Amino acid sequence: MVLLAVIDVGTNALRLAIGKADGSRRLEVVESVREPVRLGADVFATGSISEPTLEAAVSAFARFQALLNRRGIRHRRAVATSALREAANRDRFLERVRAASGIDVALIPPDEEARLVCLAVAEQVDLGGRTALLVDVGGGCVELSVVSDARILVSSSFRLGALRLLQELREPGEDEARFVRMVREYVDAARDRLQHELGRRTFDLCVGTGGNVESLADLGRALVRPADGPLTVADLDALLLRLERTPLEERVRRLGLRPDRADVIVPAAIVLQRILSCAGVEAVLVPRVGLREGALLDLAQSLAEPSRRLPRDQILEAALELGRRFRFDEAHGTQVARLSVALFDATRRIHGLDDEDRLLLEVSALLHDIGYLVGASGHHKHTAYLLAAAPLVGLDAARRAVVANVARYHRKAFPTLAHESYRALPPRDRVTVSKLAALLRMADALDREHAGRVRSVRVAYRKPRLDIILDGEGDLLLEKWALARKSTLFESVFGLRVGLHGEGAAGAPIPAPGPEATSEPPGAGRGPIAPEATTGDAPFGPRPLGPSEAVAVP
Repeated sequence: MVLLAVIDVGTNALRLAIGKADGSRRLEVVESVREPVRLGADVFATGSISEPTLEAAVSAFARFQALLNRRGIRHRRAVATSALREAANRDRFLERVRAASGIDVALIPPDEEARLVCLAVAEQVDLGGRTALLVDVGGGCVELSVVSDARILVSSSFRLGALRLLQELREPGEDEARFVRMVREYVDAARDRLQHELGRRTFDLCVGTGGNVESLADLGRALVRPADGPLTVADLDALLLRLERTPLEERVRRLGLRPDRADVIVPAAIVLQRILSCAGVEAVLVPRVGLREGALLDLAQSLAEPSRRLPRDQILEAALELGRRFRFDEAHGTQVARLSVALFDATRRIHGLDDEDRLLLEVSALLHDIGYLVGASGHHKHTAYLLAAAPLVGLDAARRAVVANVARYHRKAFPTLAHESYRALPPRDRVTVSKLAALLRMADALDREHAGRVRSVRVAYRKPRLDIILDGEGDLLLEKWALARKSTLFESVFGLRVGLHGEGAAGAPIPAPGPEATSEPPGAGRGPIAPEATTGDAPFGPRPLGPSEAVAVP
């Protein structure tokens, strides 16, 4: 048995959970500690964490560390969500906590929150073969995840957390009825976006997580329907009506709520009520697991499988769903992704990249034209912005930055340090972006008409030339013309000349890469290549192929 610990630096409190892993990927939470340190009360009111709150948090972490030391727990993880993410003085908070306890706190983005919550829910609820809506009502944000067969398709974050609404909408001494009206109007203003994110799906079930939802389920059982089972919409409506009429002091004294739950329970109930209405569901299942349990499971699984990552097909499925949300040309994206990974595989010994980079290329190719939703002019820049900002389950911020840059350079200017997003990348990632963008440009050229005419690609290498041989419908004159124009980045990066005729390479149909994406016709362009991506005669990576070696798409 191995003991693990997770600290959740939440909006309403700091929580420590200690779990026991038995080596079979199963986990049992054996101890929980809650410290009522309300970061969100400061952050949502002033933008920063006050000195008294900071001192309280540091003291809480020191107590957590003392407990972990007494229990001999070495495997630990601390994660922070919206309140600390948004705090102007978050760096000072992180430094003070580290100095006092030796614990490093990781700021996790909303899509990572959603992944961890889904991981915990999937251990308790059978999500196989079902479409589920996961609703996490936190203090700062509400996270919605559309899950199909236990895989996240869409993850969206809304600044509708219960404590945020309390801090932003309630005036001191204000009448409760007026505050309730304000919350309803505020949440209703987000209804269109909620509906857009949920789409026209029919959900097999809805799962609610977080302390607010758990408290609502407890109150529903105590006050409305004394039975086990989901919290129904009718129960929630009746409960909300009673809570609105119950003064704050009575919620604590008679209903048994903690003071820091009693004041946020009404906005939490209103938010949940509106989400259930938008989703068209009649009840919400409350499994009493969430971020902490998911983080514990993730920690246990990472110790058992250190190199574990989210499966490729799940990442591509999420990418495909993201493309559909941006109404992309799915057939074109699929074709470009197929051609991109085929060219990647055929030139592995030239570019020296690995399967992780192959996946990033595939995602970039699927989504390279989603910027058309914003506008055709400069759509490659719009694409980069959307990809850098949009949550994509399975890819952290660093990998999303690579994807965004690769997609940005599928047309027009070459990668250059004059572009801030490229300059911000680590040097190794800049090189990777230049290589992958070179391959994406050529693949995009081969579907210039969005007609899917190219069936297979063969390549043959004879230094200093790489010949690309096409097979498809018709004479492919436009594709060849586009390829001649858009192979210049590849030539600059790898120091090779790209030709459209070659000998000695046997070809086969390009294997399908997986999910699909889409785009519309791109153009070609030139620009200064970044110094890191300029090679002269020698390509990046391992040694180039010998003068007479040929490579074919498998």
